[in-house]
Amino acid sequence: MTDAMDIELPRGVALAWGVAANPQRGPKREMSVELIVDAAVEIADADGLGAVSMAAVAARLGYTPMSLYRYVSAKEDLVLLMQEEATGLPSDATRTAEGWRDRLQALYREQVQRYLEHPWVLDVPINGSPTTPNSAAWMDAGLHALADTPLTHAERLSVMLLVTGHARWTGMVLAGYARVERDRKVDDVEIARSEDALFRQLITADAYPDLRAAIEAGVFLDDADPFAFNLGLSLDGVAGYISAVEDGQRTERAGWTVRADEDISDDKRFREAQKAVREAEKTLRDAHRAVRQAAREARERRARQRPEG
Repeated sequence: MTDAMDIELPRGVALAWGVAANPQRGPKREMSVELIVDAAVEIADADGLGAVSMAAVAARLGYTPMSLYRYVSAKEDLVLLMQEEATGLPSDATRTAEGWRDRLQALYREQVQRYLEHPWVLDVPINGSPTTPNSAAWMDAGLHALADTPLTHAERLSVMLLVTGHARWTGMVLAGYARVERDRKVDDVEIARSEDALFRQLITADAYPDLRAAIEAGVFLDDADPFAFNLGLSLDGVAGYISAVEDGQRTERAGWTVRADEDISDDKRFREAQKAVREAEKTLRDAHRAVRQAAREARERRARQRPEG
C-alpha cells in the first residue's frame, strides 16, 4: 500500500465534488454552476455535444460569456459537469436486487437508458478513470453487486468494466438507430425491413454463403435482443469462473489455463492433465464447428423444401 499523494484537483473535478472556491464577483444570485450545466445539457440534448459552447450557453441564460467564466473557467470543465449531470445516480435496484447477476443486469439496463436519454454522452472522450461523485457511485454499485462473491477486488472491477462496456456498446448502437428513426420519421420495424431488403439485394450465397444463410433465416427481422443475449453469455462466463473459484480452482486472468510453477512443471500427471485440457478444448471447438455446419445444411434443406411463390 502506498501513501496517498496530496494533489491539486482539476477545476472541473473540484466543482463536481463541491470543493471549488466560489467566484468572488459576478451575478451570484442569478447565476450558478448548476444553472450553467442545466442549460448546457439542454443544448446537448437538443442539438448534440458539438452545439455546446460558452457563448451558446450564455445566450441561453441571457448573460455574456465572460459571466460564465467566473463560474466555469473552461469548456472541458463544463463538459465534465454535463456528463456528471447526465450520468445521474444508479437506482436502489442495483443494490437491492437478489443476487450479483440481477444487480449487474439492473446496472446495465440503467446505463443504457442514460445513453438513450443523453446520447451526446457517448461523444465525450474517455481520458481516464472517472473521478466525479456520480461516476464513482456507479463504480461502487458495480463492485457492491459482487461483494458477496469470492472474486478479488481486481476481478470484481474487471467484471464491472465488462458490464459497463456492454452498456456503452449497446447505447452507441441503439442511440444511432434512434437518431435514424427521428431523422427519417420511421419506426424500428420499418428500419429492420429496409435493412433486410437491402441485404437480400446485395448479399449473394456465392460471395457470402454464411451471411446469406443468416439473412434467409431472418436474422435481421428477429425480435430477439442480441445485446441482452451477449450480456447473458458474458455473465454465464462470470458465473462459471465464480464456481471454479469456489471449488478452489482459481485460474489466471489471462485465460483458463493454470500456469505451472517450477515445482510442478515437470510433474508427469500435471503435464498429462494440461494435455487433456488442450484436447478437450479442441474437441469442443470441433463440436461447435459441427453444429454450425449442421445448422447451415438444415437451413439449406429448409430453403429447398420451401414452396415457390
